[in-house]
Amino acid sequence: MLQYQVLGRLTVTNDLGDCTPTAPMARRVLAQLLLCANNIVMLDAIIDELWGDKPPKSAVPTAQTYIYQLRRQFEPWVPDHSVEQVLATCGTGYMLRVEPEQLDLGAFFRLAKQGRTALAAGDPAAAGRLLRQALGLWSGPALADVTAGPSIQAHVVHLTEQRAHTVELRIQADAMLGRHRELVGELKAMLLADPLNEWYHAQLIKALASSGRRNESLVAYQHLRKTLSTELGLEPSEVLRELHQEVLAGRDSWTGRGVSEKYLSEQATW
Repeated sequence: MLQYQVLGRLTVTNDLGDCTPTAPMARRVLAQLLLCANNIVMLDAIIDELWGDKPPKSAVPTAQTYIYQLRRQFEPWVPDHSVEQVLATCGTGYMLRVEPEQLDLGAFFRLAKQGRTALAAGDPAAAGRLLRQALGLWSGPALADVTAGPSIQAHVVHLTEQRAHTVELRIQADAMLGRHRELVGELKAMLLADPLNEWYHAQLIKALASSGRRNESLVAYQHLRKTLSTELGLEPSEVLRELHQEVLAGRDSWTGRGVSEKYLSEQATW
């Protein structure tokens, strides 16, 4: 059975090893079909992805040739050589039929949803385990080695946001389990890459305070305030200011009451 990976480099493997297409344009077609797995991708959408608003006169037969190439490459690894059913022609479009266990993208969404459900049900241990499994499917940026046109790029942006939100939920689960010291280093590293992310700053402030490092927590808030003022001419949000007051008052247990509870609920909308 073929296995497809899009959460990193585009990869296709079979029982004997790698069988990923090497031709760049065929790879783009495959990536688009995988991102829309089990749904019809119209030929016009494939042409738009490959050439934008300047398609060549031969765009239709050329795109059809890429479909043909994918079928020929995958045919030996499809049960009963039914490749035309797996990569099916549907009117003026195509559908790549994929089973749930064949595509890492589907597994990511399933595990992330299960993790969210567990967290909402008050089971951070199960949530953390599921969310880690979901994030473990990623080996780098989605489709990192595929040139992206408008359709693929839109999907990549969406996936990047979903990955970031899953990281946030996993951090929340760890915080609920009291793993504050472990979170400090991770959050500091994340802020080096995204210094204006107020949610990460809030989690760092809480993690430091909950680790008995109240002074560092207050310094982290002042650093955020200076960064926002210098870069954007803004003050920290009301929720962050209230969080600062909690730290000043020595309320560093974050047991789900007061501002802590408010912040956890509001972060879902960020």
